[in-house]
Amino acid sequence: MAPPPPGKLAGTAKVGDRGQIVIPKDMRDMFGIVPGDTLLLLADVTRGIAVLRNDDFVHLAETVLDAQKDRSDDA
Repeated sequence: MAPPPPGKLAGTAKVGDRGQIVIPKDMRDMFGIVPGDTLLLLADVTRGIAVLRNDDFVHLAETVLDAQKDRSDDA
């Protein structure tokens, strides 16, 4: 089997009795996820579950809010 394209991975995870999953190591490494990190889970009934590093989401939100503030300051 050919290796996946750069920046792409696929894997599986079993759900334990307590609803926990283990993120495969290669994926944790790809995204810099380390023990103690907080992850944000977003769910959509038709599209599935997305897992994001909370820090990345906070950075995105701050960037959007700062851009909106700059825009209103220019008006």
